[in-house]
Amino acid sequence: MKKNLLVSSLVALATIATLSGCGGSVAKPNFVIPEGGYDGSEVTISFYHTMSATTLQPTLEKYIKKFNETFPNIHVEHEQIGGYDEVRDQIKEQISIGAQPNLAYCYPDHVALYNKAKAVATLDQFIDDKTVYTTTNAKGEQVEYTFGLTQEQKDDFIEGYYAAGSSYGDGLMYSMPYSKSTEVLYYNKTFFDANNLSVPTTWDEMWELCAAIKEIDPKCTPLGYDSPNNWFITMCEQMGSGYTSATGNHFLFDNQKNRDWVTDLKTQYEKGYFTTQGLLGTYTSSIFVETSEASDVIKSYMSIGSSAGATHQRPAKDAEGNYPFDVGIAPIPQLNVNKPKVISQGPDICIFKNENPQEVCASWLFLKYLTTTVELQAEFGLASGYVPVLKSVSQNPVYKAAVEKANGGENIAALSAKVCMEQANAYYTSPAFVGSSTARDQVGALLEAVVTGSKTVDQAFQDAMDECEYSI
Repeated sequence: MKKNLLVSSLVALATIATLSGCGGSVAKPNFVIPEGGYDGSEVTISFYHTMSATTLQPTLEKYIKKFNETFPNIHVEHEQIGGYDEVRDQIKEQISIGAQPNLAYCYPDHVALYNKAKAVATLDQFIDDKTVYTTTNAKGEQVEYTFGLTQEQKDDFIEGYYAAGSSYGDGLMYSMPYSKSTEVLYYNKTFFDANNLSVPTTWDEMWELCAAIKEIDPKCTPLGYDSPNNWFITMCEQMGSGYTSATGNHFLFDNQKNRDWVTDLKTQYEKGYFTTQGLLGTYTSSIFVETSEASDVIKSYMSIGSSAGATHQRPAKDAEGNYPFDVGIAPIPQLNVNKPKVISQGPDICIFKNENPQEVCASWLFLKYLTTTVELQAEFGLASGYVPVLKSVSQNPVYKAAVEKANGGENIAALSAKVCMEQANAYYTSPAFVGSSTARDQVGALLEAVVTGSKTVDQAFQDAMDECEYSI
């Protein structure tokens, strides 16, 4: 492999200088690209993830082989650790002895935890490196490629997804988005059509609709909202009321706007308009897909949950092989439809520091491949039910054909993805810091405590704040 070493050094220095600023007040990248970048040497890199062996790992392995057509000396070993928390916990232990992997699935609060040990490599210097490399591919041919991201590649990312990688308060990029989900509103389209009901676009419309549904079916609970945590956080965004901050005073959620909203929500709960996963004791999709007419069975006609869980929001087929009702999917209600906010979820990928800088550089090349290859993103999205992170995937022939067949039955996952792509401008991410995961848990707990009356508003907010402060 050959490269203009002088250019490489100047690019690295310029990147650091730009980010540090004249006064040195802005954080600097914590990894310097070595002269020559990835030098073509034989390296093995490890990747921890949560992909299932039956549905997703075959896609990953297919594209690792394609990656090796260009970089035959970069050997990728991948391992399914378990769930996201299991990945976090194993890496936390391994960091203490310097045995962490090269790359891993991550959520922002995981990265904040890893960075207590300064273990995660910043990505800015890689992203901004425009140097053109030459390498020998698996066929022995000389091929050129750009080390960093082109402007076209940067612009192709859905902005809200890309922004999560720099949500740590220092302006630097620590992760890249890989696959995403959000929350959507599932509704019983058959029931809505039969009763001439309109899908709500605002929360005022939602409560009016719940009242109308209760008149039609007094026994029902019209709405199930799976995650009280997401509900609270999303309303902070929609109201502009304050939730958390990556710097300074981290916990901002104890304010009058949020107290007033939770108090109003208690009124809606007392009317029997909604439930949550915590209040119900199971996923609210369980009552949404319910079709029994038994008198003691609870039903709902709307369910707000993960876009990646669309197949769980679809009722089981009847004896004739038909779905008992058609499912519609729409964006969640907003406080202001002109300023929509909806949560961005799903894994990013981060790179860990390593004594061998060639492993870090090779890890970047693999990470870039995973996140910017349109065909990979399209195929993985269709296989997983998650939303691709690239805008251009919507024009990929295979992906486009699947979305065009979207419906509330067999192709419900494609319908969910379609709705997600249509609201790409509304995504937000919360700040990440040590203690941010505690805040997430506590605001959901206080919401449920207030609406059920197990705590007063004052006590619920105070207890949540105390737990959050204790966590740091």
